[in-house]
Amino acid sequence: MNRRTLKARAEAWPLAGEFRISRATKTASHPVVAWIEENGVTGRGECLPYPRYGESQDSVLAQIESVREAVADGCDRSTLGGLMRPGAARNALDCALLDLESKLVGRRAWDVLGTPAPAAVVTAYTLTLDDPEAMAANAARHRDRRLLKLKLGPRDAADCVRAVRDAAPAAEIIVDANEAWTLAQLEDALETFAACRVAMVEQPLPASDDAALAGLDAPVPIGADESCHTREGVEQLADRYQVVNIKLDKTGGPTGAKALREAALACQLEVMVGCMLATSLAMAPAMLLTPGARFVDLDGPLLLKQDRPGGLHYEGDRVHPPSPDFWG
Repeated sequence: MNRRTLKARAEAWPLAGEFRISRATKTASHPVVAWIEENGVTGRGECLPYPRYGESQDSVLAQIESVREAVADGCDRSTLGGLMRPGAARNALDCALLDLESKLVGRRAWDVLGTPAPAAVVTAYTLTLDDPEAMAANAARHRDRRLLKLKLGPRDAADCVRAVRDAAPAAEIIVDANEAWTLAQLEDALETFAACRVAMVEQPLPASDDAALAGLDAPVPIGADESCHTREGVEQLADRYQVVNIKLDKTGGPTGAKALREAALACQLEVMVGCMLATSLAMAPAMLLTPGARFVDLDGPLLLKQDRPGGLHYEGDRVHPPSPDFWG
């Protein structure tokens, strides 16, 4: 086998507007993209370094550089898992290796990974954190979507949900606190959430405090995001959460995501497939996890000023699997 070549670079993609969550505001996405080439065939992968986990574009590029020789010598996805910790850097390379293998053997990536073929699915559309009136106005613009995800902070959560429900009466609603609440705040809001037919509350407490959720008799399912990274530790989440949000930048790529999905289902946990704020190149591998998922949240490209050329096809509130020319 010829030695592979590896390239990686930092990029910036402006957002269509400000994106606010409980702990940060963004106006651009700053992913890292990796290319692995072998015999004239190139595989690509995109990740989004996340400061919440101590990542930056520079640190991710340094991690990728640290395995350059191993990649050049032909390391596979299994070997990569022993060389790098789960996270954004490993995700970019895992995705690139899967894309490359798919192209070299002439099979779709889901067949190579050993997962069911994905189909077009409904994706959530995220409403950024704002006051109740502004969130309701945003919801009204998207009232025909079947799934809305609300970013909420420690204040006005119940009022925001009521306002959005009035503006989009038919939509299924997920609320996401990004670790912003206390247990008391969650308990105070749950009655309103249930009355407003909220389908799930995502990561209400800080990951370090989520033991307080054990045994909580909540009328709305609770989902783990920041509390759930890899298949290790899933068992202890089963008495705290009913849903786990699988993101490739946490699992270290589709290889680890598949293992997490299997472990979660074995623990009777439902699955959500989520994303960071990135382009279609980051969403495409996540589509492999969507068959059987309770929720899909792959709206990153819809929040950008423009997406990567040839990216995923969004049709109304549905997202389609990638074309083989784009990824996998």
